[in-house]
Amino acid sequence: MELAHELSDFLGMVEQRIGAALVDGDAGPGVQGDPLMAAARHLVLGGGGKRARPMLVRLFGDAVGVPPDRLVDIAVAAELIHSASLLHDDVVDGGMSRRGRPTVNARWGNIVAVMSGDLILSSTLLRLVEMDARLAQSALAVVSEMTRAAIAEVEARGALDLSLPRLRYIAEGKTGSLFGWCGQAAALIGVEPDAVQRFDGFGRHLGVAFQIADDIRDILGTDVGKPQYADLHSRTPSMPMLLALAQDDGLRRKLRDAWAFSSISPERAQELGAGIIATGAVDQSLAKLNVELEAALDRLGPFANTPGGQELVSWARKLSAGITDQVRSRVA
Repeated sequence: MELAHELSDFLGMVEQRIGAALVDGDAGPGVQGDPLMAAARHLVLGGGGKRARPMLVRLFGDAVGVPPDRLVDIAVAAELIHSASLLHDDVVDGGMSRRGRPTVNARWGNIVAVMSGDLILSSTLLRLVEMDARLAQSALAVVSEMTRAAIAEVEARGALDLSLPRLRYIAEGKTGSLFGWCGQAAALIGVEPDAVQRFDGFGRHLGVAFQIADDIRDILGTDVGKPQYADLHSRTPSMPMLLALAQDDGLRRKLRDAWAFSSISPERAQELGAGIIATGAVDQSLAKLNVELEAALDRLGPFANTPGGQELVSWARKLSAGITDQVRSRVA
C-alpha cells in the first residue's frame, strides 16, 4: 500500500510537470494563445493515458536506487516523446478518435497535429540536452528507431505475407525502444553501467509483449481504448492475424478479398475475427507474448531482486495473467 501511495504521488508530480511543459509559448504578434500547445494539451492532458512510461521510469529508477525527484523530468520526457508519436500516428492513420475523444487532426487538422508533435518533440529533446547530453543522445536514437518502425508499419499495410520477424521489428521499434529508453535513462542517472543494457533489453521485450497484448485485445474486443477489429479495418497485420493466415488458406483468401474494398462491413469483420480465433491463433499469440515476457525477466538479471526490479517482474506477470484471463473468457 505504501508503494502504491508513493507511485501515485510520483505520477502526480509528473502530471504537474507535463502541464508546465505545455504552457502557451510565444506564437508571434497578432496571434491569440498558442494553437500548437492547445492541441498538445488536448492529447496529453485530456486523453486519459495510462502513463505506462513514467511508471517504468520510476520502477527502473527504484531498481538502481535513484531518488524519485531525479526521475520526474525523465518520466515527463518519456511521456512527451510518446505523445508526439501519437500525434503523428493519428495523421498517418487518419484516426478520428482516441480514447473516445476527437484526435488533434480531427479537431484542428493534419498540419496542426504534425507541427504540434514536432514542437513537443523538439522541446523535450532540448530539455534533455540541458539535463544530460547522454540522455538526449540516446533519446534521439530512439526517436530515429521509432520513425523507421512507423514507416515500416505503413509499408506493411495490407501485406498478408508479412513475416513474423518483420512484425516484431515494428513492435520493438514503435513500442519497445521507448520502453527500453526509460530503463537506459534511469540507469544512466543512477550510474549503473551494467543496468543500461539490461534495462534496455527488458524494456524492448516488454514493449513487444505489450504490442502482442494489444493485437489480442483487438481481436477479442477487450481494448476499451479503440473499437474491435481496428487492425482488420485499417489493414494492419497483427500477430493473431498472421498466425491464423499461416494455417488457413481459405481465411487468407477471404481477408484478401475483404481488403480489396475501401471498407469492411461490421458483419464481415465479425466473420473474419471469428475465423482468426477458430484457428487457435489467439492462444498461439498468447504463447509468444509469454516468451517475450520471460526474455524480459531474464534480461533483468540480479536487478530482478531489487525493490524496483521486483515491481517490474510483478508488472510483467500481471500483463500475462490479465491477457490470459481475457483469452480464456472470450475464446472458451
